[in-house]
Amino acid sequence: MAEKRATVTKIEPVWDRITAEARQAVSDEPLLGGLIHACVLHHRTLEKALSYRFAAKLSSNEMSMVLLREIADEAYSENPDLSDAARADITAVLDRDPACNRMLQPVLYFKGFQAMQAYRLGHHLWMQGRKDLAYFIQMRCSEVYGIDIHPGARIGRGIMIDHAHSIVIGETAVVGDNVSMLHSVTLGGTGKEHEDRHPKIGDGVLIGAGAKVLGNIKVGTCSRIAAGSVVLEEVPSNKTVAGVPARIVGEAGCDCPSINMDQTLIQ
Repeated sequence: MAEKRATVTKIEPVWDRITAEARQAVSDEPLLGGLIHACVLHHRTLEKALSYRFAAKLSSNEMSMVLLREIADEAYSENPDLSDAARADITAVLDRDPACNRMLQPVLYFKGFQAMQAYRLGHHLWMQGRKDLAYFIQMRCSEVYGIDIHPGARIGRGIMIDHAHSIVIGETAVVGDNVSMLHSVTLGGTGKEHEDRHPKIGDGVLIGAGAKVLGNIKVGTCSRIAAGSVVLEEVPSNKTVAGVPARIVGEAGCDCPSINMDQTLIQ
């Protein structure tokens, strides 16, 4: 007699929660049923759903949805880090954005999250040497989302970009884990040099709306950059900087500003 083995169901807390929220959303607003089924409920995994959303948003007459979806599916299959980063990003948005009360929202509606996942796919292609395709994804993200992240930039997990309009991140920028930034942030260079020329942002940093960090400078872990500041010099860890040009105005005020999201100045 053949031995029967128990089937173990893989626990997917993020995806299971998203699908449960999606079913509730369809019940609450049937007019969105088509969108929610297409983007979430027709898929078995988060990766497949993200591939569909990526392709649906960025397809054009120049690159079909079918091709973009194949590119994304292949990337998620080859690189498990993409899946882990997406889950960390969703959790970060839910934890830090008071306007977000469901994991479903970033997947369906938040361009900061969607653009970050598109960047991650572009970076995967960049690292494979497929630079023209990576540039194409960068271009489409800029056109569709108003966010311009060079595929060569290195960005960690747990990233939350609130509102996300007019974000610019340059080619040699490095962004650590659990960083939060608001709209109109620039991580840019200071001239036309070709070498390492963009900022290095440590873990747990909070960057306020409209802040500009320029040049190959380090922003230390768990520091805060006030809204509208122009940062031209290195920032020590656990400090708050503000002004044009930015100067140290106090301590960071907590262990991890990017999670606390307190943007008031502490003198």
